[in-house]
Amino acid sequence: MNNGWPTIHLTVNGQSRAIRTPAMKRLLDVLREDLRLTGTKEGCGEGECGSCSVRMNGELVNSCLVPVLQAEGAEIETVEGLARNGELHPLQKAFLECGGAQCGICTPGMLMAATHLLARNPHPDLAEIREGLAGNLCRCTGFIRIFESVIAAAAGSTQMRGEQAGHAR
Repeated sequence: MNNGWPTIHLTVNGQSRAIRTPAMKRLLDVLREDLRLTGTKEGCGEGECGSCSVRMNGELVNSCLVPVLQAEGAEIETVEGLARNGELHPLQKAFLECGGAQCGICTPGMLMAATHLLARNPHPDLAEIREGLAGNLCRCTGFIRIFESVIAAAAGSTQMRGEQAGHAR
């Protein structure tokens, strides 16, 4: 029984999807429950922590604040879409190798925010990284290793490089 729910059409990580669901269901819940893309996390459920960040039509959004009806016809990118052909995205590699990932709650949102930042500014300085990740909270890392991970990915290497690594410390 569909209870008169609309069919929502969207593209998720390059794949066209049609979901019959309540129009006001949160995009976060559609991704996790209906599409089984559980990489996107719910931290606060109020748009304050950034754990649920995804890119919608190229813009970073908190999926806990987006009714799925608003995503009709949209292109959605989630953390699951970062890896290609079994190969981790350079940001994912950098987070692993630089210790930017701890408990994992904030990591998907941080990765999506950093991806969004680097798509607009491939070589950000520390102040730009801080600003680009400002809507994402982490209680484990103290942010330094996250910033170092973004610097490493931007440098094209997961090895910290002299001056850039020194700025993050």
